[in-house]
Amino acid sequence: MIQDRKTFGTLGLAMKSGNVASGEFMTEKAIRSGTAKLVIVAEDASDNTKKKFRDSCSYYRVPMAVFGEKEILGNAIGKEFRASLAVLDQGFASSISKNLDLEEM
Repeated sequence: MIQDRKTFGTLGLAMKSGNVASGEFMTEKAIRSGTAKLVIVAEDASDNTKKKFRDSCSYYRVPMAVFGEKEILGNAIGKEFRASLAVLDQGFASSISKNLDLEEM
């Protein structure tokens, strides 16, 4: 629970510094352009969305985690619900990764 709060807090800081791309389109764009350092997909996202990002992250070799719920992820970055987001800064990505179970790529 404390790790979850740290993760959401760090996501908030990353967003304030302009290092988060949120939403399906922007996350996908960040992965393809090579700027995504970590992708987070909500646990309650559709199976199709999870598969799409697993495949994309695997191909482009971007670490990915399934974490949180859409509404909570959105709130953490000051938006409405978000099914996916990409962290664009390696420092923030490393800090967040310590608290998550990353999927093997």
